[in-house]
Amino acid sequence: MYQLNEDQLKILAKAREVASAVVAQYAADVDEKSRFPRESIDALGAAGLLGVIIPTELGGLGQGPRVAAAVVEELAQQDASTAMIYMMHLAGISCLLNDAGKFEPQLRAAAAGKHLSTLAFSEKGSRSQFWAPVSKATSTGAGSVSLSAEKSWVTSAIEADSIVASCNAADGSGASVFVLLRGDAGLSVAGQWSSLCMRGNNSAPMSLKDVPLTLSERLVGEDGKGADIMLGKALPIFQICQGAIGVGLAEAAFRATQAHITAKGFEHTGTKLSDLPNLRAQLAQMRLETDKARAYLVATLSKVEAGEADAMLHVLALKASSGETAVTVTDLAMRSCGGAAFSKHLGLERNFRDARAAIVMAPTTDHLREFVGRILVGLPLFG
Repeated sequence: MYQLNEDQLKILAKAREVASAVVAQYAADVDEKSRFPRESIDALGAAGLLGVIIPTELGGLGQGPRVAAAVVEELAQQDASTAMIYMMHLAGISCLLNDAGKFEPQLRAAAAGKHLSTLAFSEKGSRSQFWAPVSKATSTGAGSVSLSAEKSWVTSAIEADSIVASCNAADGSGASVFVLLRGDAGLSVAGQWSSLCMRGNNSAPMSLKDVPLTLSERLVGEDGKGADIMLGKALPIFQICQGAIGVGLAEAAFRATQAHITAKGFEHTGTKLSDLPNLRAQLAQMRLETDKARAYLVATLSKVEAGEADAMLHVLALKASSGETAVTVTDLAMRSCGGAAFSKHLGLERNFRDARAAIVMAPTTDHLREFVGRILVGLPLFG
């Protein structure tokens, strides 16, 4: 499906094994208790999958977004919260790779399964418009700054070892991106995630109070040019992997629905649910929508790898497209399976809830449609 070579298929097989043997085992408990999926993340680390996009010379698997997307889909089919944590880790790692020499210890630790990363871009003051931080670094002299910011809903907030955070540069030249480490003075996490969907992603507000940082050690890219990192490094892998989460949720919903309507029926008539033409038609629609979403994801990956001029347009469109597919397919699943879907034993109500997260997760579906529309009529992305 993802057009992988032999070595890449082995990586995917490893991911599928972790997903079916570990992620699936704990998914319902993670959702029920709204807890971090520690068992699943540890298993991904032990399998080397936290280093999937880290170069082999740093101990990683040396793969690109195509394999990352395939792995994320496998995880999302079992638990979207685990897939979300993993996706945010890859987005953080993509930023660290911009300055691989500086962040080599963190990258090597991630490749060894002992370091989890995440992003802290969105702020209370600018909400889902993560590209426009309102916080500002303060120069403390001799190439050092202090950061103060109120970050909103940071995935893996309590568990992450590195947090890639944005703020405005001290000289006012633009946004900058820094790497925070768990235990940094002035960094604190408030509250605990309890929500409708993605209940295991350990998201929480994060406060930065005069966090002292040395530019030479913690700055990613150039000071004042953080947009290059946020939009050029983090956003593509985020969008692609979020697209894979949508596909994974849709695939999971299809399979659960297919299994239910072919196994259950009416004792008094001796017929199956699958004998009803409306349910067969809905199942067919679920299959078609899921396959279209995956095909668009794979086509976008090919454009990115080929460096095609319109690749970014499709990267931006991907999350909106895949997210809407997941919403449509999980809704059809709930309708097709009736009362059984509203209980928890099919897992469909969790898929249904988790599918709704992409709509409001920055960049929101509305923002992405606006971005794509601006590109299509020749307007700048922001303005």
